[in-house]
Amino acid sequence: MSKQQSQSLGKDQKLAPFDYTVSIIGGKWKMLSTQRSELEKNGIVNRVEYPQIPPKVEYSLTPKGKTLMPILEQKCKWGVHNQEKCKK
Repeated sequence: MSKQQSQSLGKDQKLAPFDYTVSIIGGKWKMLSTQRSELEKNGIVNRVEYPQIPPKVEYSLTPKGKTLMPILEQKCKWGVHNQEKCKK
């Protein structure tokens, strides 16, 4: 969600803390799907494809990818702490 989109939310609507954090720092969370192959290539994400109909694919973090969890958790905490402050 862009900063402009987050500003157009009504007063009763609220971004999730992580989404808010990403919108403030300019990151694009939804771009994850388009960067999937790069994440696989860099050993961050595992991809398992099941030969069935309908097709099924599962993604999971590799051990290397799991090392990013503390960073993502801190980004979420930052959003919780700062979301209300930035609205004022």
